[in-house]
Amino acid sequence: MKQKTDVFIIADSIYAPLEKNAAANFQALCAGESGVRRHDDAQRSPVPFFASLFNNYADIILPGFTPFESLLLHTAKEVIAQANIPVQDPRTGFIVSTTKGNISLLEEGVSADDPRLSLAHSAGVVARELGFTSTPVVVSHACISGLVAMITAKRQIEAGLYDQVVVTGADLITRFILSGFQSFQAVADEPCKPFDANRKGINLGEGAAAVVLSRFRPEGTAIRLAGGAVSNDANHISGPSRTGEELYLAIRRAMEEAGVEAADIDMISAHGTATRYNDDMESKAIKLAGLQEVPVNSLKAYYGHTLGAAGLIETVVSVHSMKNGQMIPTRGFEQPGTSENIHVCSTLQPGIFDTCLKTASGFGGCNAAIILETDKLL
Repeated sequence: MKQKTDVFIIADSIYAPLEKNAAANFQALCAGESGVRRHDDAQRSPVPFFASLFNNYADIILPGFTPFESLLLHTAKEVIAQANIPVQDPRTGFIVSTTKGNISLLEEGVSADDPRLSLAHSAGVVARELGFTSTPVVVSHACISGLVAMITAKRQIEAGLYDQVVVTGADLITRFILSGFQSFQAVADEPCKPFDANRKGINLGEGAAAVVLSRFRPEGTAIRLAGGAVSNDANHISGPSRTGEELYLAIRRAMEEAGVEAADIDMISAHGTATRYNDDMESKAIKLAGLQEVPVNSLKAYYGHTLGAAGLIETVVSVHSMKNGQMIPTRGFEQPGTSENIHVCSTLQPGIFDTCLKTASGFGGCNAAIILETDKLL
């Protein structure tokens, strides 16, 4: 029987409107700060909207790269330096997570057949700049992209393809993206309120994050990506399952792979978009998994919904919560308002969080779940 390969998160980074590195982001979250603001931006929307946006792309852009590619580079360079890994080694893999990539170029008047619109093109450009010799992989799976990218990297390492994989993800909010969500009447006209009885919908957000997954255990306390699974409810192109059974399936399979039970889970980092149907569905899945007493948070009121970066950003925050013993509250939550009663964390909560469930869901009925575990040397 083949021995199980442990996979560890050995470096992490967040580059967002709130702050420009993971440690500073976590400190800001503990202080209750949010990047979500009201924006009167006629180029993006004819009406005011709330979102977490960069003030100026000029501050982001690296010479010769688009804003999207620059975000990937900012986070990837940081984690590569943190982990001190050999990117030129063919045993080092590279994955990009995004939903829209360089789609903003269309609004600048480029042709629809411009090669820069290809996600594979952007991944290749960034990989070459960083010095990778392995072929980059793109994961674009709606709003579960970040979690699927990490699950993919985990499986690559377990299959013996790589010793370590750099996973980076980013998205920017364009007029096209915002108008799409507005057409669903899914955008709140105020800061969003995940899981709250008076929630009105999402806020969108821009940002990027990266992690390095490795089969080599770092010194000291480490965080292990212990399990991960994906499911699809095939309910509707934009509406989630009404029962939560399919997200529960992903949760159950991730827990089975990690070898944990409901009693082992210390915290849940939920998708928590603050839409009526998503939050109800997640509450049902959490109840089906027997986790209704476990503290749950959503970070959408701090970062907005960052699409292909959301799973990565929220995982990195969870890693820092586990290491620092502080669970970030669900900003905007005041009054329970989901189909099933769940334990929504509404104040900064100290504690021992050795095992974390992270969930995500997206258009097309896709769902993903991962299990993070603290690995302490005896």
